[in-house]
Amino acid sequence: MRYVLMLYADDKAGEAIAPDLMEAFMGQMYAYREALIKAGVFIETNPLARADTACCLRLENGEVKVHDGPYAETREQLGGYFLISVRNMDEARTWAARCPAATWGTIEIRQLVETCRSST
Repeated sequence: MRYVLMLYADDKAGEAIAPDLMEAFMGQMYAYREALIKAGVFIETNPLARADTACCLRLENGEVKVHDGPYAETREQLGGYFLISVRNMDEARTWAARCPAATWGTIEIRQLVETCRSST
């Protein structure tokens, strides 16, 4: 089964981290990715651009409404993800607990619902 580990963190707190500490944190994340690859469960990972560069779209009575920036009232923003293939939720939780991002933010784990996939 495929699971997405969604990494949430406070963008403003991240900006306050000294460059040498951020480099060390990123080294931990690269090591985590390598552990996933070595275990054969890694599918992909990507960071997301900062939340303040995003927009939210909603249809209201057939009219498109676009709001710039994060719209959710929350301190933590979605910053990236890992997509993994494991046997069950327990295994996904075990991998999420090993992710260094869990020490400075929240990791939401969701199973992907298998539907038809593109052939490209």
